Formats: sequence, C-alpha cells, structure tokens
Amino acid sequence: MREDSSLSPYLALMSVFVPLSLVAIGGGPSIFAPIQKEAVDVQHWMSAREFIEIFAVARVAPGPGSMLGTLIGWKVAGWGGAIVATLALFLPSSLLCLAVSKVWNRYRGREWHAALEMGLAPIGTGLMFSGAIAIFRMADAGPLAWGLAVFVAAMLTWRPRMHPFALLGVGALVFNLELYLAHSGLLR
Repeated sequence: MREDSSLSPYLALMSVFVPLSLVAIGGGPSIFAPIQKEAVDVQHWMSAREFIEIFAVARVAPGPGSMLGTLIGWKVAGWGGAIVATLALFLPSSLLCLAVSKVWNRYRGREWHAALEMGLAPIGTGLMFSGAIAIFRMADAGPLAWGLAVFVAAMLTWRPRMHPFALLGVGALVFNLELYLAHSGLLR
C-alpha cells in the first residue's frame, strides 16, 4: 500500500482498509499495527499522537474494536469517510467469511481442516501481539505501562470473567499514584 495523492480520499481509504479487512485473522486487533503504519507513516493522515488519541477513543467507546477504521475515515473525509472506511473494513471480510463458511462446514473433520485451524490460531495471536507492541512503541510507553499490560493480561488469563472496569480502575489508580509521586518529588 503506497501513498497516492491522486486518489480521492474515499479511494485512498478503500485502498488501505479493503486489503487489511481480508487479512484480519484474529479480528480487528490483528491489524492495528498495519493500520497505524498506513495512517501515520504512509498516508500521513495524522500524527502518531493523533493516532494514539483516536485509538484510545476507539477502545473505550462501545461497539466493535475495529471502530478505529471508522474514526480514521471520519478524520480523513468526514461522515462519508467514516462510512467508506467502515464498509471497506467490514464488508470484504464478511463476504469472505460467508463464502468460506459454506466450504468450511462441508469439510469439517478432515485432517487438513484441523491442521488449518491449528495453524491459524498462532498466526492470529501473533498479529494481535504485534499490534499491541506497535501501539505501545508509538505511545512511548514506559516500564510501568508494560508492567500494567502484563498484569492485566495475567489477570484476564487467570480470571477471564473479571469485569474490565475493575482493571481500568487499577490502571487509573496506578498512573494517578505515579503522577502524585512524581509531583511530590518522591519519584524521579
């Protein structure tokens, strides 16, 4: 995907989000890193700071985690851009899933079917992990943020039904405590 200023904003959004839609193995988080690269480094639609802000809004807002594409589309071309980016991100993969599900169920139980399922799981996990690392790097996250992320992952692994607001509260408490200690001179 290359920057092409001759494309209309709508075609540029489609040229970024349609291919990403088709490789989003594991869901939206698996394409956060390429979305960031395209939006910030290739297309120059926004700065790294703006991307982090839009990413934060997309993560806390109700709805699908891939609302990030919608917000980028809105920033690039208003409401029309939001609609185009959303359709470009969700429609191709939805149509592909529909077609694949027709074939997938027909061959359930075959050896190659099980091998393919087992092979796609680590790929999806790796894509999501690389997206998380890209966001942390762009946000210039320090050791405290990395530690908190590991803590949250461990807690959700240990207690999968834990309410996210409890973990958000822990994060708010930890970073407010760090801010207080920094301002009081107790933390350098």
